[in-house]
Amino acid sequence: MALPSGPRRRPDLSVSLAQYRRRAEHYDLELLPFEPFRAEAIGLLDLHDGDTVLDVGCGTGLSFAALEQRIGPRGHIVGVDPSPDMLARAGSRVTQHHWANVELVRACAADAPLQVAADAALFHFTHDVLQDEVALDNVCGHLKPGAHVVACGLQWAPFWMVPTNAFVLGAALYSVSSLAGLDCPWERLSRRLTGFQVHDGMLGGVFVAQGRLA
Repeated sequence: MALPSGPRRRPDLSVSLAQYRRRAEHYDLELLPFEPFRAEAIGLLDLHDGDTVLDVGCGTGLSFAALEQRIGPRGHIVGVDPSPDMLARAGSRVTQHHWANVELVRACAADAPLQVAADAALFHFTHDVLQDEVALDNVCGHLKPGAHVVACGLQWAPFWMVPTNAFVLGAALYSVSSLAGLDCPWERLSRRLTGFQVHDGMLGGVFVAQGRLA
């Protein structure tokens, strides 16, 4: 399904910040239906002990525990998010679990002052980032050659899947700054990767994409 949306543009950060300020308190509960996709995405990263991983749009840090299990205390997680409300909750999670190897960066992905060469990058339900060429350039510029990259998120299902697309529309209006790109949300990322693969879930309303940095 594709809706008229005009020319592609940089995502509106002010819209995103307002959305996530409203959602921060209940964000973890809202994401529960999508947790199987998070688990799948993290598994596809093929992380090893001591690896460094970028969690782009880390939100409240829901991915941190699963990432920690794979990289161990010698590894390093860099969580990037522009929302102070989300990062405050991510910081509380880090403190609660005594994770000394997590770095939180409050910035949009396009401007994040990353200081690492990471082994992997995770984009979990970060539609606005995936539509931003500058953000993708910045993230991919801080990955090692051959780094694993995995993204998952909302997408339009085939047009005849009316109930699925009604769900996607409702979720997108609540979580993205623009509907542009939902017909092929991973397209910009795919240009930067080799061995790119994508498959659908949730009756076509969610995608999981993976590849290695070219």
